[in-house]
Amino acid sequence: MLPETRAGGAADFAEFFENERRRALRLAYVLCGDASAAEDLVAESFARMYPAFEKGLKDPGAYLRRTIANSVRDRWRHKDVEQRYEARVQVMWANQTRAADDELAARDAVGEAMASLPPRQRAVVALRYLEDMSEAETAAALEISVGTVKAHASRGLERLREILAARD
Repeated sequence: MLPETRAGGAADFAEFFENERRRALRLAYVLCGDASAAEDLVAESFARMYPAFEKGLKDPGAYLRRTIANSVRDRWRHKDVEQRYEARVQVMWANQTRAADDELAARDAVGEAMASLPPRQRAVVALRYLEDMSEAETAAALEISVGTVKAHASRGLERLREILAARD
């Protein structure tokens, strides 16, 4: 049981956690492509941000998204982890059965197309269009320039269009 603390403490953090957990899991899953790894990343991110949350944050949601993006980026830096991830994604998509429902099939196609994007493009597309962040917010979260965000978004969307058009 967490002790009761001042505003910005454990009680507020617990409420923030409940309100943001699903959204954080969705973002982490889109960025890393693995449900188990996404849960680990989200847990790590909430744990990392707790000390800053206790001190008071202006925008804890943005801090959480940035922490998730940084955690995913840290994992990308390790080559063998990336290779294992790619192998799992290929197996996951190869073994997945096609759903009869058109909406579910469309989600599968977009998820597969997203998984085929390079990590940085995938992160930019996810933050810009899934999380509806501005170019400046995306650039700040990923610690890159706005121009780089624009370039990755443009290339990522073009690649998604190509992949999805080839499926049809």
